[in-house]
Amino acid sequence: MTGKHVWDHISSYIDGEISQELRNEIDRHLDHCSICSATIDSTRNIVVLVADERVYEIPSGFSQRLHARLDDVIRHEG
Repeated sequence: MTGKHVWDHISSYIDGEISQELRNEIDRHLDHCSICSATIDSTRNIVVLVADERVYEIPSGFSQRLHARLDDVIRHEG
């Protein structure tokens, strides 16, 4: 099993819509692949957040601070 194979089934894996055999194969891969494990965890978190009916207000000025921080990181990496 490769990371690409896991990514192809990530939605079905999270929704429990895959065979037990494929689930076991993916679980074995996740036991030693931190990138795929993090991807599964992040995707689950996104699903939970999207399904949450509460509305969160972003603090005033957040967008400007985020863009400034991203610009700073890009300048220092480039």
